[in-house]
Amino acid sequence: MIVDETAARWARIYHPNPTAPVRLVCFPHAGGSASYYHPLSARFGPSWDVVALQYPGRQDRRLEPCVDDLERLADLVADVLRGLPAKPTVFFGHSMGAALAFETAVRLERDGAGPREVVASGRRGPNTRADEQVHLLDDRGVLAEVRALSGTDSALLDDEELMRMALPAIRADYTAIETYRCPPDRRIAADLTVLTGDADPKTTVEEAAAWEPHTTGAFQLEVFPGGHFFIATQARAVGDRIERALKAAL
Repeated sequence: MIVDETAARWARIYHPNPTAPVRLVCFPHAGGSASYYHPLSARFGPSWDVVALQYPGRQDRRLEPCVDDLERLADLVADVLRGLPAKPTVFFGHSMGAALAFETAVRLERDGAGPREVVASGRRGPNTRADEQVHLLDDRGVLAEVRALSGTDSALLDDEELMRMALPAIRADYTAIETYRCPPDRRIAADLTVLTGDADPKTTVEEAAAWEPHTTGAFQLEVFPGGHFFIATQARAVGDRIERALKAAL
């Protein structure tokens, strides 16, 4: 059980299971929140220790300053995870969350406390480059990008007031991921599994394969039908792949 107030703000445990042998840490996408992973927690909570991260600037943390630097965000997340009881761990991150999971693993491995496996979803290799400038668009442009990717509940997308309230966090996240630069020689020792959609407008299969040089552990690339949020349309299959990682971590 998390008792530290700072950790409780960052690490949401919807289905507590402190005796679970393995922990899954879920990293949300740009503009996303911990609650996005509530269904995943409901699936795995009875067997595994599931932690969903809540970044500053959204939902119940909306009054806290947003973090618009991905490396700084990784520093903060790593500090929080260091405070959790030690156990074998798997990271799962989608889109921006994939890069953040990777950078957090880099930091924790320096302490000998890294995850057994990182499952990076919906994100091209960290050293690839793309001319993405969403964070520089006006509010209308940022919201159009969010709607185009369909990563937010449709009821929220149709609520202009709620979307405007979420804009600072969305813009900060896009700034963090679009200005992120990873050295070509940065790598982790953990196994690395990359999941991608075959029709993802943000990541080609070749760009997803560019993750491979960033691990000295085992590497796998799995392609699913769907676009950027194939993790929603292929939720069961993606969950099955995450479960294999959790069992392997034992």
